[in-house]
Amino acid sequence: MVIKVYLASSSGSTAIKKKQQDVVGFLEALKIDYSQLDIASNEENRQWMRENVPGEMKPTSGIPLPPQIFNEQMYCGDYETFFNAKEDNAVYEFLGLTPPPGSKRKVAEEENQDEGDEDKGEDNHLVSEDEEELQKLEEEEQGSEEAED
Repeated sequence: MVIKVYLASSSGSTAIKKKQQDVVGFLEALKIDYSQLDIASNEENRQWMRENVPGEMKPTSGIPLPPQIFNEQMYCGDYETFFNAKEDNAVYEFLGLTPPPGSKRKVAEEENQDEGDEDKGEDNHLVSEDEEELQKLEEEEQGSEEAED
């Protein structure tokens, strides 16, 4: 699988240039194989990108701006969705790739799986942090009511 990043090599927009650099730099840092496809100098790339960005992901102008990211023919997203995935440590999922061993997301998944195995003991009920906090408050209130009686 090849990640394809559609870029504009001669964009006049500094915002677009920065977004493109951010995507490419991050992919390089993670050592993810990708190819850059220039939409400024290659009309076929521009047409393919525009035709394959899903309608709901196109801006109101109807013309998607670079960078646009694909895994082969599968649309992954634009810069904003890439940025959100990056913030959530979910870039591999965003790209449709399996996280490598030792990646933050992979380690978190393995830890959650291990914890899930441990928590299945007594009542097979996983209690969220909010529920635990609520239980503690209720127990404290009961304790103070009993002390008053």
